[in-house]
Amino acid sequence: MSRCAPAAALLAALAAAAPARADLDEVKTRGTLRVLAVLAAKTGDEFLNQSSGGAPGFDREILEGYARLHKVGVEVTPIASWDALVPALLAGKGDVIAGRVTVTESRRKVIGFTSEVFPTRHVVFTRKPHRVVTTREELLEEKVGTVKGTSMAEVIAQAGVPAARVDDTVPTGTLPIALKEGRITAAVLGVENAMAAQRRDPQIQLGMFLGAPGSLAYGVRREDAELLKSLSEYIDNFRRTPAWNRLVVKYMGEAAPEILRRARTE
Repeated sequence: MSRCAPAAALLAALAAAAPARADLDEVKTRGTLRVLAVLAAKTGDEFLNQSSGGAPGFDREILEGYARLHKVGVEVTPIASWDALVPALLAGKGDVIAGRVTVTESRRKVIGFTSEVFPTRHVVFTRKPHRVVTTREELLEEKVGTVKGTSMAEVIAQAGVPAARVDDTVPTGTLPIALKEGRITAAVLGVENAMAAQRRDPQIQLGMFLGAPGSLAYGVRREDAELLKSLSEYIDNFRRTPAWNRLVVKYMGEAAPEILRRARTE
């Protein structure tokens, strides 16, 4: 996103197009909160799970709680790729983007973000018996997997990993699979996704953090000010309750609180 000038120009143009409003009153009248998300269907999704059976996901539980408060339903529309997510929102295809959405400066230029839903930071992970990557020098020697159009791709580029050593053709949600198959030797994910992957596969090991600590949040069109304010108030109140911590452990595992503490301080 931010490393691609044409993409940034496209987002700015879409933002200026003023799509149909979807503010809180319109959501209530319609009776549905329309959520746009890139889903990790092949491995399950700890944030927005659309597969039959299993838990609904961290973000879905929060959004459904918000929806119940306002007596509306939740409708999730899958978006094929991360670089298409914000344009879909700006084109009026949904009311909010959710599901592991990282707040970035390039996105802030064109949409509004709610209060933080989940803390994040990028982390390098590998799979045993491969080494744990603990330094930038080691990272530069790896074949690094990422997903095109994501904040992960941005931070890998900022770390100086040569393009020849980056595979950005890995489909969303399949970086742990690519690692297991030997297609790549290391990958970068938000710590929330890396923890979830490690929970599914104990052979995965977390290494160094990249970039500064950040936030996951929900994105809303700037003109939908009441919806943005209402969502942020709900999130702020929810974060003050024990229910938020219970959701963290439920979806990310018992070690999640300590890993998140390290992601904020190291």
